[in-house]
Amino acid sequence: MSAGRTWRGPLLMVIGLLVGWQALYAAVGDIALRSPADTIRYTVTLLGKETFWPHLWESMRAFAVAIVIAVAAGVGIGLALGFGRMAGQVFEPMLVALYSVPKVTLYPILLLTFGLGISAKIAFGALHGFIPIALFTINAVRNVRPILVKTGRVLNYGTGDMVWRILIPAALPEIFSGIRIGVSLTLIGTLLGEMFASQRGLGYMLMNGIGLHNVDVIMAITFILIVFAATVSSALLAVDRRLHRRV
Repeated sequence: MSAGRTWRGPLLMVIGLLVGWQALYAAVGDIALRSPADTIRYTVTLLGKETFWPHLWESMRAFAVAIVIAVAAGVGIGLALGFGRMAGQVFEPMLVALYSVPKVTLYPILLLTFGLGISAKIAFGALHGFIPIALFTINAVRNVRPILVKTGRVLNYGTGDMVWRILIPAALPEIFSGIRIGVSLTLIGTLLGEMFASQRGLGYMLMNGIGLHNVDVIMAITFILIVFAATVSSALLAVDRRLHRRV
């Protein structure tokens, strides 16, 4: 596939979004929206303010820690439940039931446990991300070809060698697909945590802008988050496709 074809889809999508955004702005006006040009202009101004960067670093730090916890917990639990059939049959329905519970209802419990601050945001973000990663990992391990597991047993691999030499390499493409989805959900959870009980972060700025009806701030923060999420998602999707092509 040529480089032109690779970038044609994303470029057309961006152009379509900008055209749709401009059309919606023309219909709604300044009461609820800003034009793409005005939003980009204000975003540049916002990035030039020293007071903005502590909020950005707070969100990025909470998100980074949350995704590390979500990936470690999700992959670890998924490998354990996928490799252990009995444990998987018992605990997988519990994970599915927990995943179906609206996470907002659990936030007061997290606040009581971790208190106000970055710890609660990290916990809320990790809670959103680790369950999908765990479920994808469980299914990935179960879908490993039985001949590979039998080969490991013939070679007298212990549990550790079986996991590192057989299960993880064979299941890595599907595990990474779960990680890609978990990253997006972890970002959402982290921002929601900042919106509900925080004095710093992009989520706090967004909620403060909503409270003050500051459309410029709302649009600029939303634009920054969309660009960041789209960039990370595109990078992870490229890696995901490469891993699947190797299978």
